[in-house]
Amino acid sequence: MQNLLKELISTFQNDERLIIDGKLVKNKVVELALAMDESLISLLLGNKEIKNHFFKAIGDVLVFDKVAFQSFVSNKQFLPDSYTAFKNKIGLTANGEYLTESKEVVLTWPYKDCVLEGGQTKEDQKRKEIFWNETLAPDEIDRLFAPKTLGNFKKYDKEGEHQVENISFDDNLIIKGNNLLALHSLKNKYMGKVKLIYIDPPYNTRNDGFGYNDSFNHSTWLTFMKNRLEVAKELLTPKKGVIAISIDHNEAFYLKILCDEIFGRENFISSVTVQNNPKGRVMDKNFSTSNEYLIFYSKGELEKELSIRKTDNEIKKNYPEKDKDGHFFRFLELRNTHREFGKHNRKNLFFPLWVCPNDQSVSIEKTALHSIEVFPLWGDDYEGCWTWGTTKCQIESDLLVGRKINNKWKIYRKGYSTNKDGNNVSKQLKTIWFSKDFHTDKGQKSIDEILGKGIFKSPKPISYIKTIIDLATDSHDGDIILDFFSGSGTTAQALIELNKEDSGNRKYILCEQMDYAKDITVKRINLVLKRDHIDSSFIYGELTQHNDNIIDKIKKVDTTESLKTIWQEIEKKDFISYKINPEIINENIHEFESLTIVEQKQFLISVLDKNQLYVNYSDIEDEDYQVSDDDKKLNRQFYGEV
Repeated sequence: MQNLLKELISTFQNDERLIIDGKLVKNKVVELALAMDESLISLLLGNKEIKNHFFKAIGDVLVFDKVAFQSFVSNKQFLPDSYTAFKNKIGLTANGEYLTESKEVVLTWPYKDCVLEGGQTKEDQKRKEIFWNETLAPDEIDRLFAPKTLGNFKKYDKEGEHQVENISFDDNLIIKGNNLLALHSLKNKYMGKVKLIYIDPPYNTRNDGFGYNDSFNHSTWLTFMKNRLEVAKELLTPKKGVIAISIDHNEAFYLKILCDEIFGRENFISSVTVQNNPKGRVMDKNFSTSNEYLIFYSKGELEKELSIRKTDNEIKKNYPEKDKDGHFFRFLELRNTHREFGKHNRKNLFFPLWVCPNDQSVSIEKTALHSIEVFPLWGDDYEGCWTWGTTKCQIESDLLVGRKINNKWKIYRKGYSTNKDGNNVSKQLKTIWFSKDFHTDKGQKSIDEILGKGIFKSPKPISYIKTIIDLATDSHDGDIILDFFSGSGTTAQALIELNKEDSGNRKYILCEQMDYAKDITVKRINLVLKRDHIDSSFIYGELTQHNDNIIDKIKKVDTTESLKTIWQEIEKKDFISYKINPEIINENIHEFESLTIVEQKQFLISVLDKNQLYVNYSDIEDEDYQVSDDDKKLNRQFYGEV
């Protein structure tokens, strides 16, 4: 399939003004475009792909984007194979100028204007990654991001594994396959509906499985993350959605700037320092790392601030009083405890309250019973102020109590352990988390207890993820939590346990592309449901493989004749990269035969279209893909077409 530049050349092929010796006359094309040449505009409108990318519909009128078109045609900065417009330089830019020439900050790096599919299986890491340029290869990107067909569905609950009869919005999901493609497949149904995204991506330490493109490892990581965070933002709920990202010092500070650009600097919530390894990493140089970071962003201004529920133990400890209805509370001094606020700058909050000495009740007016006058004074008679005004003191007078301390009367208010809805009050967290429950060894212990020792290394601790979920979700709103680097499934286990504690009905969606998704992730969560007798379930599905199935066939055979048979299948079913001419391969088949078996396999894998590793949903009826009727039905339900 040709990229957009080839489409343009093909469209202009018969216009001698624009094509000379098969090459685009860029200056003339730009000149005519800026002049709104009628014949050129007609040619552009006649090509669907070009029309979609350079014309915008405003009402019933199509408007030609001359700026984008000129930039596309005139660009001389692209690297070989049209990979990137930014060459080999990392820096901060604004409007195409580096920071030395501008005060606005935007992070720039090689391949920023590209899409990196970024598979993470061992086989994916061996293949050369393709960077699709957003301007020059929009058709390839459109096809790459198209929703994919799902298959191999299974349902799991505390009773075990079952066939899937139906799938709905209310189901918990685990999706195996490339997480970038899985996220784009989730868009149609879940756009704007995810309350919390938590991810623990590769930290780019060179030891964490992120092995792409060593020449541009840092740039590749940034592209890899940018592609995923951009679509993740679309899935978040406006004004409520929050994303939390675990990261260490290797990329934390670049990630912060990248997230400023994607989510908006104004939507940065906080960066939390988490002590996860108090002993420190013994292999580190200079300093022994004992912490990592947790970066929070929102999608727009949040309607509600982040906080967590107080536990029952905290309630018993911090709310020692009990009223006649059995509700726990504590006494909080009504006088503002910050000395910088007082009568001198809060005159409206400096007034007398009156106490009844018999029952310690409080009134804003002097009465026969309320005869003791109390002002908001400090111990040295400094004139402070109340935290409530006269109106609130009158409305909430039943919460006010007088107490005589060291022969001086003070006014207190009752602070209850529950809010008006009957839920435990919440508390604000600090930006440094020291809890022992957040240490790495706690996460290891929890998974070892379920799956056995050494099956999976260094998962996040359950309590750590529960805290994040508690911060950003409500227990009874059916909030959806998404984790698209789900690993062993800690996020799902934490959510299940939290739902059990507060009778919540939160839902989870996990995406995992490593081969252990079924043997570890699915198994762990299913064992948790069985162990804790949880009346819940989840549905497992996989992005349906296409060229990946051919790769599996190639790997299994061991003769040249078998590989030639597979080549005929590849050629027949059009699984080849558009850059490959099969006729040339057939004409030189003797050269193929002279290769070793290993080299023959590598060659066949190299000619496959890496953009067709999975089956697009739009091709679900194509008999070549052999999608079952049951899977077709479930896919239609998943994509909301039935």
